[in-house]
Amino acid sequence: MARYDAPSRRSGKQNTFFGGAAILAVGILVVKLIGMFYKIPLVNIIGAQGNTDFTNAYNIYAVLLTISTAGLPVAVSKLVSEANAQGRRSQVRRVFQLALVMFLILGAVSFLVMYFKADALADMMHDTKAAPGIRALAPAVVCVGCLAAMRGYSQGHLNMAPTSISQIIEAACKLAIGLPLAWWLLNKLSQPPEIAAAGAITGVTVGTVVALGYMLINFLIGRAGEPRRLRDVPDAAGYIVRDILRIAIPITLSSSMVGIVTLIDSSLVQGQVQRVLLEDPACWALYQSFVDFAPLESAIAAWKETLAEGAAATMSALSAQVEAELKAGTAQSAAQTLYTTLESVSRTLYGNYGASLNIYNLPSSLMAAITASVIPTVSGALARRDRRGASQVSGSAMRVTALLALPMGVGLFVLGTPIMLLLYPALERELAGPLLSFLGLAVVFVCMMLVCNSILQAYGFVNLPILVMVVGGAVKIFANYNVVALPKVGIYGAPLGNILCFGLCLLLDLLLISRVIPRRPRYADVFVKPLIASAVMGAAAWAIYGLAAKVLSRVPAGETEAVLSRTGNALAALGAIGIAVVIYGILIVVLGGITREDLALMPKGEKLARLLGL
Repeated sequence: MARYDAPSRRSGKQNTFFGGAAILAVGILVVKLIGMFYKIPLVNIIGAQGNTDFTNAYNIYAVLLTISTAGLPVAVSKLVSEANAQGRRSQVRRVFQLALVMFLILGAVSFLVMYFKADALADMMHDTKAAPGIRALAPAVVCVGCLAAMRGYSQGHLNMAPTSISQIIEAACKLAIGLPLAWWLLNKLSQPPEIAAAGAITGVTVGTVVALGYMLINFLIGRAGEPRRLRDVPDAAGYIVRDILRIAIPITLSSSMVGIVTLIDSSLVQGQVQRVLLEDPACWALYQSFVDFAPLESAIAAWKETLAEGAAATMSALSAQVEAELKAGTAQSAAQTLYTTLESVSRTLYGNYGASLNIYNLPSSLMAAITASVIPTVSGALARRDRRGASQVSGSAMRVTALLALPMGVGLFVLGTPIMLLLYPALERELAGPLLSFLGLAVVFVCMMLVCNSILQAYGFVNLPILVMVVGGAVKIFANYNVVALPKVGIYGAPLGNILCFGLCLLLDLLLISRVIPRRPRYADVFVKPLIASAVMGAAAWAIYGLAAKVLSRVPAGETEAVLSRTGNALAALGAIGIAVVIYGILIVVLGGITREDLALMPKGEKLARLLGL
């Protein structure tokens, strides 16, 4: 079991930036691998509509969770790191104790909101079926708050192992409990998709409870080895709380912006899809090949017959009528039937988009290993007045992020449809595939933005990322609200908001770093070589998949056109990805995209540098 080792017990190598990042990266890779075995079968079990219910419930949870936990762990890790650098062990202990109380208060408030206002939150998302999932997630907010306090304490010591292990435990419980429970509810008890989605979410809640138990035991064992009497005198509680809030509030606002914007955007997209389906049937042509519009057409005709002569058949009129009928306790009417039918179609469409978002979010989640290590490492270096070391870590973080994000984004762009067919055969590849390809363009922007935000925060500019995200979020909401409403674009336009939002945020972050951070990295060194290697890699992946798909296609009996089977697509896609990875790795080494200085910060980096001839 990992221990919270005091700094004096740890060597310099163990406390290097990428040493901690490597531990987190391994943990996150394992968590994401487990997550793949959870989310991919889950979507194929509960379908597009159940996936929409799951996604909407989780988006609400994510916002409240971020508000409860985003800034405080960073504040704890920053203050603990600085106190450790100064040898103040009593200060470390007092910071943690006060932060834990604050987590509990925020977690309890979030729990009450999620549990008792679940119906209102689901209605806000234009998905009334999401309410059971929201209630199932409510207890997790309290547990995750305590988890975040302990993880922040651990990361402040640059000890990332407890965080990684607890995340793996959390993910494993989610897989072992949530997935079988969803399958059992749907297939054995014949429950609807929204109940199966709530069952899957229950696994998330159980996972947080078990992970909290591990962290608590680990923390108590680690504390047992510390001296009971410490010489330094901690700061007053009021001063520490003020210091925590001074750091946590801006970071919470900055981190919350992503979740809040996503929540607003999800609600607007689903609302706009429903409105256009009702008011402009010309948009039906976009989805004709995979949506049966006969029930919707019949429901619209029946509702229009109940309208007064000359009354407009708009979504606002329908919503007002349904709300009035529900308050009056009216039995199922033509308006309520139409509202349910519209919701059903939008759940199907948004479920495909939500599945593509699952894949799109993977690269940015892997960046957590870097962002979690940037703030305490740079803060510790600045506390020791080591500006050169802080600059080196910041530059290496940006270069390594670009080296990872660019090929992942390009790969998703060129292989969006094959990847969705490989992972989600139950969904509509004509819809989900193009959505993932467009989202791939945003991957690079969001990954780089996250690391740039953490660099700005580590240098003390905690308010700047908030302003940047406000501007980017406004652009995203405006773009999606208008583009999705176009009958010839529909939900296919939803990724545009991500591209514009995070592209603008990254541009603003880079401009800010160049103005306020001393010894900032040269952007040409960060982007040019990985971009060249990624472009060549993407072209190779596209060509290899196309050639393999032609070779593996077969003409079914009685047909004239060749068809690529699921097995053939899997072979072609995996082969293209494997060869593309090799090509990219070779190009990066040949072009000198990674430096000896970057590798020196990694465990065994010097040996790796010699092996690569750097």
